[in-house]
Amino acid sequence: MKHLSSYLIVLVSLGAFAQEPLTLTDCYNLVDTNYPLARQSELYEKQNAIDIEAIETDRLPELNLNAQATYQSEVIEIPLPDTGIVPPNKDQYRATLTVNQLIYGGGLINTSIEAETASLRTKQKQLEVNLYQLKKQVNQLYFSILLSQENRALLEAKREQLSAKLNEVQSGIKNGTILPASDKVLEAELLKINQGFIELDLNRASLLQTLASLIGKEITSTTLLQNPEITTDLNTELYRPELELFQLKKAQLETSDQLLSRQNLPKIYGFADGGYGNPGLNPLENAFKTFYVVGLKLNWNVFDWNATKKQRESLSINKDIIDTETNTFNLNTNIELQQQQSEIEKISGFIASDIEIIKLRKEVLNAADSQLKNGVITSSAYITELTNLYTDENTLITHKIQLELAKANYNIIQGQK
Repeated sequence: MKHLSSYLIVLVSLGAFAQEPLTLTDCYNLVDTNYPLARQSELYEKQNAIDIEAIETDRLPELNLNAQATYQSEVIEIPLPDTGIVPPNKDQYRATLTVNQLIYGGGLINTSIEAETASLRTKQKQLEVNLYQLKKQVNQLYFSILLSQENRALLEAKREQLSAKLNEVQSGIKNGTILPASDKVLEAELLKINQGFIELDLNRASLLQTLASLIGKEITSTTLLQNPEITTDLNTELYRPELELFQLKKAQLETSDQLLSRQNLPKIYGFADGGYGNPGLNPLENAFKTFYVVGLKLNWNVFDWNATKKQRESLSINKDIIDTETNTFNLNTNIELQQQQSEIEKISGFIASDIEIIKLRKEVLNAADSQLKNGVITSSAYITELTNLYTDENTLITHKIQLELAKANYNIIQGQK
């Protein structure tokens, strides 16, 4: 008698030639590339480039155009006779163009650019963390589809075996060795199997559609999901992107601290004022004149009422907060790893007992097969034993898929090197 396992191997081998493969690694890569959130990385880079360009403009001259017209109640007068000096008009006009050029800024511009770069790295790593968290969802969908795929192959094997047995029973009925109507029980069971195919196919189609939406790739009914061989490194060392994110956040705070320390450093500017007005620089000359002034100026915020000191203290507290978040994350993740390792060990134990149970079920089915041929038992009794074997074969497949899922989740919890 052909057993279910032999049919399963043949069906999967033949089906692989007609189906396009999809691996778990493919799904990971596709969700990193196609998930709508992934586009933010490019947007962050564009935003960072614009922000840096804006900061770089501080190196360029600053141009200010000013114009004013005033009327004043008094003007300068020289109380001496026969001086020939005409007092200026009470209505006065002036237009100036002022140019300021930063000569020394205390490294504020470079530090501001470093702060923007640190912010970009933090945002991109946060994006990586958000995408990484989708991998567990990918695992659940992928292995659910894989289980549906394996269950269908096993159900097909059961149908093939039951069809072969139906032919034997019908032959026995013709020869008078088997009771009439015994074939009806087998035919009814085949109809139930066909119902099982409909349920499996609908469930698989729904799962495929959900996975396709998640990874941004069309998946057809002919797509064959490859059963991955997953290995785990059972240690407590973590490689999660969240740990890198915590470090980048601290680095960003360090840059912010440097930025604060440079904001109050002295700054030296060169300036030039050119203008046209009445009066010009000589207030005693009542005429429209052009004029200019050039020079250097120092800008230094000597005392800011300890505002910078308090801001740096706040940054230091933020660093301590990040340290507590890191420790909490490590603790919770290690607990989750231990739970997942226990799950792997539990399922491995189930698989060992499943194999022994199936071995016994096959012996019982062989005996039932012989008894059916000799008319000792009915077709219903045979179907009961066949269903028992199928159920246990299905349980074994389920446990194997669950084991690979547990390993995949373990690797996601631990982080990928």
